[in-house]
Amino acid sequence: MTATMWETAADAVSIICLLGGAFFAFAAGVGALRFPDLLARMHAGTKPQVLGLILVLVGLALRLREGGAVWALVLVAIFQMLTAPVAAHMVGRAGFRTGKVRNDLLVVDELTRDLDDTQTDGTGDDV
Repeated sequence: MTATMWETAADAVSIICLLGGAFFAFAAGVGALRFPDLLARMHAGTKPQVLGLILVLVGLALRLREGGAVWALVLVAIFQMLTAPVAAHMVGRAGFRTGKVRNDLLVVDELTRDLDDTQTDGTGDDV
């Protein structure tokens, strides 16, 4: 495979990744607007957004093909994967404690049980 063929193939894969990432980012925005409650919106805002960002970063890395830029993109992806779940957890927890979560839509509600156990036991250990 010649260098020109490699560059053409990398550009084609880059376009596919960029378009896929844009689609997932768009889907995250639509989901954040259309879903009915906090937890569903939070799910729509974190899962496809992170996947969309990673696809965009992969497409950009394939297009740039420079070592320094690719390593910077890898760091962005790593930090996004580390911070998005923590932020989503904290937002969900705060929403639950402030009553913004619709309990009728929950299939399993372990947090209420754990909080009730903590309040009745006083130690925070499982009863």
